[in-house]
Amino acid sequence: MRHARDTDLPLTVDRTASTGLGEQLVRQIRELVARGVLRPGDPLPSSRALAARLGISRGTVTSAWDVLAGEGYLVADRGATRITPHLDMRRDTGPVARAAAATADAPRARPSGPVPGGDAAASPRAGQHSTPTSPRADIPAAGIPAPTTSPALPSQRTARRSAVRPEMIDLRPGKSTITSLDTPAWRGAWRDAASGVATGRTLRTDLRDHLADYLRLNRGIVRSPEDILVTAGVRDGLQLALRVLGLAHGRRLRVAVENPGYPALRRVVRALGHIALPVGVDEHGLVPEHLPSGWWGAAGRWDVAPAPDAIVLTPGHQYPLGGTMPVTRRMELLAWAREHGALVLEDDYDSELRHSAQPLPALGALDTARDTVVTLGSFAKVLGSSVGVGHLVAPDSLLPDLERTRAELGSPVSLIAQEALARFVDSGEFQRHTARMRRSFRRRRSLLSDVLGGLPHVSVLPMAGGAHAVLAVPDEDATIERARRRGVLVGALGEYWTGQGREGGERGGAGASSSLAEAHRGSDERGGVVLGLTAPDRDVERGAQVLREVLGEP
Repeated sequence: MRHARDTDLPLTVDRTASTGLGEQLVRQIRELVARGVLRPGDPLPSSRALAARLGISRGTVTSAWDVLAGEGYLVADRGATRITPHLDMRRDTGPVARAAAATADAPRARPSGPVPGGDAAASPRAGQHSTPTSPRADIPAAGIPAPTTSPALPSQRTARRSAVRPEMIDLRPGKSTITSLDTPAWRGAWRDAASGVATGRTLRTDLRDHLADYLRLNRGIVRSPEDILVTAGVRDGLQLALRVLGLAHGRRLRVAVENPGYPALRRVVRALGHIALPVGVDEHGLVPEHLPSGWWGAAGRWDVAPAPDAIVLTPGHQYPLGGTMPVTRRMELLAWAREHGALVLEDDYDSELRHSAQPLPALGALDTARDTVVTLGSFAKVLGSSVGVGHLVAPDSLLPDLERTRAELGSPVSLIAQEALARFVDSGEFQRHTARMRRSFRRRRSLLSDVLGGLPHVSVLPMAGGAHAVLAVPDEDATIERARRRGVLVGALGEYWTGQGREGGERGGAGASSSLAEAHRGSDERGGVVLGLTAPDRDVERGAQVLREVLGEP
């Protein structure tokens, strides 16, 4: 693949200068960075292409790049060399300013010792043993003192940096990238999609056809491709549905949300100006009898709160506690919604990742009248959130307004993304990738249970699947802080309760006194951490070991 800066980066060499050719490259890169011509993350020419353009040996270029990498200017990234993405660019005190001053004040005399990449005339002869050296001792490198001894080898430099700044393991949900997706099939699908869209040679079967088959065979929802809206994910579909419903009511909506529940969905409700009503959950998910109804409730009291206009829930795999809503409760919820004229918005976010039993059909599959349930889906748990593709299936009465609003606002999902995913599914690779992810998540969940088993007052909550795990711990805040100090980041279960801590008030809400909810939020001594399972096995295992050590401390 041709490098982005193979020809236009202003680098030159002067064979008549007293400074070696490699050192000339080092100084020019420093100067370009100091001037802002090169910025953090910018790619450099490949060593082969630059050597050919300048008429010097490739070893000269690689030696110069080694010196700059040792100074912290460069990093290698999948075969390409880039300016360090987090390079300190401050002009007053940062390493770039010091390097610029050093480059400007540097003597022009040739150093007495060997210089990096001095080409054939200045470098050791081929076949002689040599060690790359840093720039002259009187020229400070970027951000580090001038060396007083021979510079360390790259492996030694890396080891020292790791000892000073250990790399954090991020096990927070949704933070790790899904590296197993980086396959020839995935890259080929995007390449062919871009070419197909540009030339008009797209697949005859588009993404909505595949979505219709998936919903019918895997989720029990029978709809034609024309009834399905492609979205940028669950949040995009939720805000589209609430926007249309709000316009239909002509006022702020009252939207029931699970407590604890996914904070991002609550934020969508509030960002649109609607009212989020927290409703408690138990081991089976949201409890319908805790929904306000405006009349005498089952507990023999008058419920003065009017009924919600909409309910947002995760019946297939309650997030984050993991309960699955049984069929009897689903039917109860649908009956309540029809009686009160409420819309049920189902977040069916990870049904394909169930590994301990066959998943129940989606809640929308029980809505045979097609008048009550909006089913929102996403590929984020399987393909990663960066793909940004999902789907929406709505009641017949709502669909025309949804389509009109989407057309007016425009689709946030590019045709290339839709075509790429359609090609990935069409080839069968999506199904194989999903199966691999399901096995990976099951293995990592078992690993957590094995490593953390036997600890007093600690338990991994049972779940039938999904891409996360919840660990019940005695002291949530202390556990998270101690793990962070040891290089492991985990999520806080308290973040999922509405009204707790950062949002003011107390955890809970309507009906939040159920047994499971009480066990995880009812007292200051009980809390939990949430762990994402998309990180590699080695990171999950190391993180689990750190948590075991942390939780075993007095």
